[in-house]
Amino acid sequence: MTSAATAGSPVDGLLATATIVLSLVLAVWALVAAVRHRPPDRVQFVGLAVLEVALLALAVVALVALGGGERPGEPGAFFGYLVTVVCLPPLAWVLARMEPTRWGSAIVCAICLVTPVVVVRLGQTWEVLGG
Repeated sequence: MTSAATAGSPVDGLLATATIVLSLVLAVWALVAAVRHRPPDRVQFVGLAVLEVALLALAVVALVALGGGERPGEPGAFFGYLVTVVCLPPLAWVLARMEPTRWGSAIVCAICLVTPVVVVRLGQTWEVLGG
């Protein structure tokens, strides 16, 4: 029964895994920069843009599934996580631009560590049985 729920989840699969991996790679890059007392660099900002595109694609996949009649197990939590995950990279970009020191890199690192957690929660709230 669990494998059928996992197979039917539009937010669990290759795209979700790719966003998690990308986010963690970017977090490591930003952590190294922060430890070296470096401000956010172009690679971090480009990485945030690529991560945002991947997260938007994940959101589109979820919305298409909703349009096709599928429903998450916890709709309120699911939509909250969906909005949050799409807003995280732009938030990191704005805050890192406002803080052009090593702490800007630390901000990027922190947000990139939160993003995989929210992506996993998206999958979990989709798969939970309602009621």
